[in-house]
Amino acid sequence: MKNFFSKTLTVLCAVGAAALFCAAPIMAAQTLKIGAIIAETGPASFLGQPEAKTLRMLTDEINAKGGVAGKFKVELLLKDSAGQKSKAVSFARQLIEEDHVFAILGPTRSGSTLAIKNICEKNKTILISCASTKKIVDPVASYVFKTPQNDSLAVRMIYREMKSKGISKIAVVVGGTGFGKMGRMFLNKLAPEYGIKVIMNESYSPRATDLSSLVTKLMAHPEIQAVVNWSIVPAQTILAKNMRQRKWNVPLYQSHGFGNIKYVQIGGPATEGIIFPAGRLLVADSLDANNPQQAVLLKYKKDYEAKYKEPVSTFGGHAYDAFNILCKAVNQAGTLNEEKVRSTIEHMTFIGTGGVFHFSPTDHSGLKLDAFDMLTVKNGHFALYK
Repeated sequence: MKNFFSKTLTVLCAVGAAALFCAAPIMAAQTLKIGAIIAETGPASFLGQPEAKTLRMLTDEINAKGGVAGKFKVELLLKDSAGQKSKAVSFARQLIEEDHVFAILGPTRSGSTLAIKNICEKNKTILISCASTKKIVDPVASYVFKTPQNDSLAVRMIYREMKSKGISKIAVVVGGTGFGKMGRMFLNKLAPEYGIKVIMNESYSPRATDLSSLVTKLMAHPEIQAVVNWSIVPAQTILAKNMRQRKWNVPLYQSHGFGNIKYVQIGGPATEGIIFPAGRLLVADSLDANNPQQAVLLKYKKDYEAKYKEPVSTFGGHAYDAFNILCKAVNQAGTLNEEKVRSTIEHMTFIGTGGVFHFSPTDHSGLKLDAFDMLTVKNGHFALYK
């Protein structure tokens, strides 16, 4: 009987040891939970859809290689905010408090990002926004970063170009969104530095379908030499159509929120000649081989267009940069410790689609004026403006 119990105990111990041995790799495996708040539907869907597609593509790619650093499998929890601040706030709380995500990418829009900035900071959850307003990172919050070029820099690029053309009197027209309001603030604030006078300040509804009365109002001031239209919604092309219908051919400048060829497609011939600042993704094929961004831009462009059968946009590029900045930081830190990864981002140099990022404790945007080129619409395509 004693031998029976002894043998039984030996077998049970062996089985237990084997179970522990088999479970060891499972227990050792870690998941990098990434939340994403993206405007996949709604008025900002031209921005959000390429962002969502990019994040799904990158998640599949990195998991096929064994995950980040070959050991952290990525789980993407993507939420559609429809561009609404209230939904962004609700999703941020859900992702942090219920899903316990390691980081949040997005939101797509500036207003939504500002609405969740303090939530992420308070909970020490890394936030890498895909929205552009400078206020996201000014003042700096320890856990908050962003990938698009600052709207203030886009204004400077436009004004620098205007000054070179002798343009000194302009009209500012903005979409009635957080992005539009921030753009108008910088357009008015920085104009005197470049010897530019803003003759008129106007805004329109993101849902506008006709802006002919606004064009009539602007044309009543013949001293206006150019118009800046600051918007991210499809309605921004309506201004161009109405201007061309009235044969008002003053130069039309757009913000970097114009960087999706779909705007050109829906605007048609009226968009010809529009001038706007953008990163180099939209003209990747025109870059010199010695440009530090070329390899990154061409690879992302090739992968995205092969998978989705549509052109890349700067907005998908913002998501590309956000995802890869986070993964590079996790890889370098070698851990899923929030503070170590946050600190790694804060001292990172990263070559992305938006430019060459140089983050620092005082700069959580990482991009300067040289991240931009001036582009135009030529024969229905984006081209370098010369």
